[in-house]
Amino acid sequence: MRRPNTPTHTPTHTPTHTPAHTPEVVVITGASAGVGRAVAQAFARRGAHIGLLARGNDGLNGARDDVERLGGKALVLPVDVSEWEQVDAAADAVEEAFGPIDIWINNAMVSVFSPFKEMTAEEFEQVTAVTYLGVVYGTQAALKRMLIHDRGAIVQVGSALAYRGIPLQSAYCGAKHAIQGFTESVRCELLHDRSHVWLTMVQLPALNTPQFSWVKSRLPNKAQPIPPIYQPEVAAQAIYYAAHSDRRELYVGMSTVIAILGNKVAPGLGDRYLARIGYKRQQIPGQTEQAGRLSNLWEPLDGTRVGAMGDQGIHGAFDRRAHGHSIQLWLNIHRFFLVVILVVLAIAVVTGTFALLNLWH
Repeated sequence: MRRPNTPTHTPTHTPTHTPAHTPEVVVITGASAGVGRAVAQAFARRGAHIGLLARGNDGLNGARDDVERLGGKALVLPVDVSEWEQVDAAADAVEEAFGPIDIWINNAMVSVFSPFKEMTAEEFEQVTAVTYLGVVYGTQAALKRMLIHDRGAIVQVGSALAYRGIPLQSAYCGAKHAIQGFTESVRCELLHDRSHVWLTMVQLPALNTPQFSWVKSRLPNKAQPIPPIYQPEVAAQAIYYAAHSDRRELYVGMSTVIAILGNKVAPGLGDRYLARIGYKRQQIPGQTEQAGRLSNLWEPLDGTRVGAMGDQGIHGAFDRRAHGHSIQLWLNIHRFFLVVILVVLAIAVVTGTFALLNLWH
């Protein structure tokens, strides 16, 4: 049983959640690979000072090199986000090195591809501890510091699976659903307190990250994301935008929109559809999974560990099938201008119609 913690806050009231200084001070969990690594690069291009949190030293060192090459500053912090004391200590280290934290991004995750009936209680607990409680502890550590200055932004990296569960990922889907409910609850409390700390969630589509080569799996074939697949840089663009906007939630990719809205309209149809195609589409046809392959469920696959994979970078094995852009995301981000364009077009149509009618008469 983990020790309970009851952080206390003494907020003042500076009416902004926008960073009051440059460069921005950012914390990213799960920063060693995939989405977290892409987000670190996105902030580094703007000169941010970044606390990089993850378990694997190889990936963290690679992320630090990326950040410094792109013009930012990095602090490497090997952390297991399922342990509150480690997360809290990492937040202290970031503020000691760079100053007050402006943005905290909760991204760390692990998963198991397996029918629920074949999972162990320990596996389910580990996925929940890292993927859900890691977000809880990250949010707690961020608020503990941000509320003092009454500013800052916290971004929860979510998924279409936060609303629509799929087969073979019960622990991960459960954790993402939990993050959604947790975030709504804390957001309401911040609004009640008239806090200027902003809390948002980004719901992502299937992504081409390295997780499919190291996630624990009981599937007969190698695991894959359900198409359409997007590159992690698309997610990074959305997360960077969300950290600097007032959106309470941001959907990324038309597949995410369809999954979330479709589940609200016809969840039973979604159950039957996924029961029919969900197993097959999460596996690569003809590519048998290696028996006894190591996973990163309990510890990272790096260093001197047997089966170490080293620095895996941002992309997984699906570059040829992954989209580097999302039209839906562009329209979502630029929706104000889209509305203006539609209004102008509507006025033009109405004006043209009246002109034709006048000519007719």
